[in-house]
Amino acid sequence: MGGNGKHRWKISFHHRSSSTSNSKHKHNQPQPPKEFICPISGTLMSDPVVVPSGQTFERVSVQVCRELGIVPALEDGSRPDFSAVFPNRAIKSTIVSWCDSTGTEQPKPPDYEFVANIVRTQMKSDPEIRVSERELLQGVAENPPVIFSHAATELGHRVNHFYSSSSEESVIVAPSPLTPLPLATRPACFSSSLSSSSSSETTEAETLTQNPSFSSSSSSPEEEEIYSRIRSTDIYDQEQAVISLRRMTRNKEEARISLCTPRLLLALRPLITSRYCVVQTNAIASLVNLSLEKQNKVTIVRSGFVPLLIDALKAGSSEAQEHAAGALFSLALEDDNKMAMGVMGALQPLLHALRSDSEPTRQDSGLALYHLSLIHGNRVKLVKLGAVTTMLSMVKSAESASRVLLILCNLASCDEGRSAMLDANAVAILVGKLRECESDSEATRESCVAALFALSHRSLRFKGLAKEARAMEVLKEVEEKGSERAREKAKRILQMMKGREEGDDEDVGHWTSVLDSGGLSRTRCRVGVRSNGPNSTNF
Repeated sequence: MGGNGKHRWKISFHHRSSSTSNSKHKHNQPQPPKEFICPISGTLMSDPVVVPSGQTFERVSVQVCRELGIVPALEDGSRPDFSAVFPNRAIKSTIVSWCDSTGTEQPKPPDYEFVANIVRTQMKSDPEIRVSERELLQGVAENPPVIFSHAATELGHRVNHFYSSSSEESVIVAPSPLTPLPLATRPACFSSSLSSSSSSETTEAETLTQNPSFSSSSSSPEEEEIYSRIRSTDIYDQEQAVISLRRMTRNKEEARISLCTPRLLLALRPLITSRYCVVQTNAIASLVNLSLEKQNKVTIVRSGFVPLLIDALKAGSSEAQEHAAGALFSLALEDDNKMAMGVMGALQPLLHALRSDSEPTRQDSGLALYHLSLIHGNRVKLVKLGAVTTMLSMVKSAESASRVLLILCNLASCDEGRSAMLDANAVAILVGKLRECESDSEATRESCVAALFALSHRSLRFKGLAKEARAMEVLKEVEEKGSERAREKAKRILQMMKGREEGDDEDVGHWTSVLDSGGLSRTRCRVGVRSNGPNSTNF
């Protein structure tokens, strides 16, 4: 278990060796990276899944914990959310590649009873682990002190309807150096005023976890007051609690840090999906304020708020959608959150919100997508969602073009995005935008040139498409009159295009010698001669 007196999982997959010779053989093998090992079973993962709180486990381990009804503390002291699982195909493929490269045997799913015994042992030694109602009732049924006439308790886990369908996982990579960074670091909705309307509300019932880590012994008077009012059955108290929380966390950094506690976050969760506008709006706005502190961002995601924010972005009121987009943008600024947010389905609702009637929603959704698309896996997901066609049409219609261009710059920096953009006639669209955007901001021109620069990288098709779009004359104008960053990128694109033209004779001579040495006829395969096929391009 984690710190603060909690036990830690000490099981290693090497412990499964059944002989001295096998142990000695495995001892000589390279040790797998820590992220390949399931924190619960201690085994090399064969079917890794990521949970809403962002951690990755062996699927069997999650199944065992669900069946036994426990939520173990991890090494960092956090407790995972097992309410949903999503296949982590990226880490699975990475594990397979590591096994192939090191000569390690491919992992197999651990035996259910093997994992269950580990968990049961930990349950006996750690009094802080919660035992499920199912086990308690089963124990009573085996030795009942009274006769039960009917069952009054739902034993199965509640189905959470706010979690997205499973999707492929992604691998975090370094941000592309080809794209400019947006200046905004706070959501646009952060400047909006507090809601002044009032209403009564009935929230969905949610029983708080009775866990020692949520003890109120060290909580502040402010936290106690807000917590008690949030948990009140009086809807007016809940409304006043979230309004108070929003005001307290608005401009006070120390309040945002001290009030972002697991207990208060867990109490706040059901209010994010409230059917009452004032409560939902102020609850989400409070979460935006809390998320402004870097140290709170991972905690909020691991507390299971992302699926709830996605639901609010899809179906909330206009103001709630603004704050939901702002919260997702704020959380997306943290690198450790990007993978989990993409897995939990944030990309498609954010893509849809780019065309919202609300300017703050459009702005924050665009910036959220920009930061989420800094990792390769999310770029691939966006391409599969048809984002390229959607965003290029927005560029053509000047619809949120400056924000959309930032995302397109990221997509153009990966092979999948570059290919999709070239297929969608992105070069002609971007060149056309450069021709007509003299009255637009310099940032828009810079983004257009940056996207073209990213498309030209390792692309044999770019030169032909750029020629057809007459890009050189536009880029020469940018090189003369553009900003420093735009001039530099335009210059490098022009050098690339001119360099290939100047080397045409040398290239032809090289390939001629290759063809002659291979016995091929130059008349049948002349380099530099354009084919008459419909998809041919003159390079």
